[in-house]
Amino acid sequence: MLSIITAIYNQKSMNELYWHYLSTCTHHPFELIVIDNGSTDGSAEFFESVGAKVIRNGVNYSYPYCQNRGIEAARYDWLAFLNNDIIVCPDWDKRLIATMEKNGLEAATACGVELLESKSETRQFRRRWNKIKILLTLFGQATFVLKLTHRLMYGDWQRFCEQRYQTFQHQVKQGFVGNAVMMKREALAKIGWWDERLQAADYDLYYWTMERAQTVGDIKPVHICLDVFIHHYIRLTSKKSYPPFVDKANLISIEQKWGKAKMDDYFALLNR
Repeated sequence: MLSIITAIYNQKSMNELYWHYLSTCTHHPFELIVIDNGSTDGSAEFFESVGAKVIRNGVNYSYPYCQNRGIEAARYDWLAFLNNDIIVCPDWDKRLIATMEKNGLEAATACGVELLESKSETRQFRRRWNKIKILLTLFGQATFVLKLTHRLMYGDWQRFCEQRYQTFQHQVKQGFVGNAVMMKREALAKIGWWDERLQAADYDLYYWTMERAQTVGDIKPVHICLDVFIHHYIRLTSKKSYPPFVDKANLISIEQKWGKAKMDDYFALLNR
């Protein structure tokens, strides 16, 4: 059983598309826990209508605060922290868990446009997406535009994902792509819950696992599972006008927490 935690604020068209792929492409039984940050477009009601557990903040909270509220409500030992502006691949959860277990990982992410198996592949995919996503700027984020850009990017999505799976089955690379994080619950006992002072929570997770791996050695750093590809619309949410985080005064920068020297060392390992 799988607990999926997703924070939202409006974007009903994207939320409906996210749910369509999540409900048809997830292999294991799951619960979806939606943390709603005061949506006004019916997004919270939509997720309730499909059986998700919706936790209504009423106001806009930062990412780590929302994820921790999801952990409090989660019932199962596999936790997936997913952005709402993604499209998952067929059997994403089954394949991600299998690759994690094969490589002894307690925290891992899928791969995507942000980071692939090599710098050249990452550069190629980013350039292609940067050209295609212009349609979202020109024509907005209606469902047909979201679907069109996805189709233009990958062609046959199922075939694209299957080809990557066959090519990279069980292969991993140290690093992270923050829109889709899978974690065993016991990892939380080692590295703690999300630090609610840091909006850059994906970087913090990577640094925490690196630190724990080096000092204690009972967990591996976060790795990317190269056989599971998830499409991320990238900064789709930042193009909207959102109210400021109500916990903004509590937030610090990632550099304030970790220090520049340690960040440089860990980031060098990420970009090997």
